[in-house]
Amino acid sequence: MARHLTLVQMNDSHAYFEPHPELFWAGSRATYRTAGGYAHVASALNAIRAERPGAVLAFDGGDTLHGTYAAVQTRGEALVPVLQALGFDAMTAHWDFAYGPDRLREIAGMLPYPLLAANCYDQITGERPFPPWRVLEAGGVRVGVIGLAAVIVERIMPERFHEGLRLTLGNDELPGLIRQLRDEERVDLVVVLSHLGFPQDMKLAGEVPGIDVLLSSHTHNRLHRPARAGETLVIQSGSHGAFLGRLDLEIEGGRVVDFDHALLTIDERIAPDPQVQALVEDVLSPYRAELGDVVGRVVTPLHRGTSLESTMDNFLLQGLQHATGAGLAFSNGWRYGAPVRPGPVTRNDLHNIIPVNPPVSLVELSGDEVWTMLEENFEHTYARDPYDQMGGYVKRALGLNAYLKVENPPGTRLQELFIDGQPVDRAATYTAAFVTEQGVPPKYGSNRRDLSLRAVDALASYLASAPELAAPRRGTFTVV
Repeated sequence: MARHLTLVQMNDSHAYFEPHPELFWAGSRATYRTAGGYAHVASALNAIRAERPGAVLAFDGGDTLHGTYAAVQTRGEALVPVLQALGFDAMTAHWDFAYGPDRLREIAGMLPYPLLAANCYDQITGERPFPPWRVLEAGGVRVGVIGLAAVIVERIMPERFHEGLRLTLGNDELPGLIRQLRDEERVDLVVVLSHLGFPQDMKLAGEVPGIDVLLSSHTHNRLHRPARAGETLVIQSGSHGAFLGRLDLEIEGGRVVDFDHALLTIDERIAPDPQVQALVEDVLSPYRAELGDVVGRVVTPLHRGTSLESTMDNFLLQGLQHATGAGLAFSNGWRYGAPVRPGPVTRNDLHNIIPVNPPVSLVELSGDEVWTMLEENFEHTYARDPYDQMGGYVKRALGLNAYLKVENPPGTRLQELFIDGQPVDRAATYTAAFVTEQGVPPKYGSNRRDLSLRAVDALASYLASAPELAAPRRGTFTVV
């Protein structure tokens, strides 16, 4: 006899408590609509649960506890009452490690559901600091859920994120865990809740049999229909809490025999849940006066929705150049950060652009190091083997023009490189401004130094330098 189960996914909400501008594409142009907000997410979840009583499981794919001012100021704790009210059934993690592993365990202990990470180990004891799986029952279906945290927490994130931990891809552990869930726990359905990223998850699902559904996170894909890797259904559901993924399953004989999927946009058509709205207001009210200050105006819509170059990061890098006088500027290719519409820019917008608010830094780079650093970053972004992709978009840069062939093997993608309009001199030394070690990794350059100025204040000062500012795309990276 067939049974019915609904899975709901939120991923990469990045602590966006309230509705905010979100980028949508409309034919040949970008448009900006208000979306998201945890009170609206709560209403959407409540409606699905009311429609399918007792047959709904909801999951949070991580990148939840970091990304906005209130989250960072409270080291994640501002999210706790909201997440308690949303009532997910499990979550996993990525930027949630930003306050350190001990703090993440502390926050996870405040939630009424587990943080799952089957691929995370203590370096000394080999024990898992978080449970690897959970068994749930809904709609008469026994479901085994396995969590995979973002492996790049150890590979490329600052050491404080992963101090004392070792993370794996999880592909070696999964077969044994799936057998355990099938044979010992007698589950009807195996779900993997992963923060590896969509390309990585597709490869993983193709390698590891026995996964019925893989809920993918990290890469902010808006999938309007599930992808298939063998017999596995894979979905991912945007970012910033602006979307929920809904997957209605028909299950018979321990397998999915039919499904229906919808990517739900969380917008003004969904009324906010009053209880969660009150919780959000309690969290944000101490910061509203400070964050609401208008610090300038922009005429360019700022967003991070494009892989090679973005207006939001051009604005950030222009601010670094203004603060330092450096000819080159670099930052990481972050995906998070709600768009900023043309018009007034508030201090809250600046914290959303760069919530870690690091110091502005300077470094001396040889032309050869710039070339090598870019080649390494292209491989991290576009590696043919998804397991070699390290997350994020192409490194953000100003002061250079690079021409690349994406399809080439590692180390041969960069065809031409110009700095300040001139062909790069491999032996010359160039001064570069940057933020975070993801902007310029520690192995590159000399005379690295942090200034007393932090990024948000640098951007505020830059905005104060002119009545309004533009940050158009400049063709920094061109695919040839």
